Amino acid sequence: MTEETKPKPAGLEGDPIEFAVMTEIGIINQLADNLFQSHLPNGMTVAQFSVLNHLLRLEAQQTISELAKAMQVAQPTMSSTVRKLEDKGLIELVHEPDDRRIRRVAVTAAGEQLRNDAVAALQPMAEILRQKIPVTEWQALLPPLNRIRVFLDQLRS
Repeated sequence: MTEETKPKPAGLEGDPIEFAVMTEIGIINQLADNLFQSHLPNGMTVAQFSVLNHLLRLEAQQTISELAKAMQVAQPTMSSTVRKLEDKGLIELVHEPDDRRIRRVAVTAAGEQLRNDAVAALQPMAEILRQKIPVTEWQALLPPLNRIRVFLDQLRS
């Protein structure tokens, strides 16, 4: 790699390492979202996928307010996302048994299948990534990234 094609560091010289790491994570997030968007079914957005993935990961049903807080978006934005997922039959709104005014977002079987199909569609890209970065390095990255996520999540509570 020549000096001209060598990637620029995430921060500027003298920036705190934490800032450089967070900048790097932010850049990776933008690149990954764009790549992932290109593999999602037509009409599906990363935001819509994120709702499905979030609920399935937590094995939970949540209100629109809870989802908005988790995704750090405004409630009207989340309402729009949920409405689009509902129109596609990927989620359903389930009334709370004790208070029918409260509705929880639940992923349907079709939503779970779409989520799994989207992840499977990334398999060719995962293989390319593994050719450049070994699985052991991916595995080593996950624990510190998890600690950063959990800590940052606690800070916003």
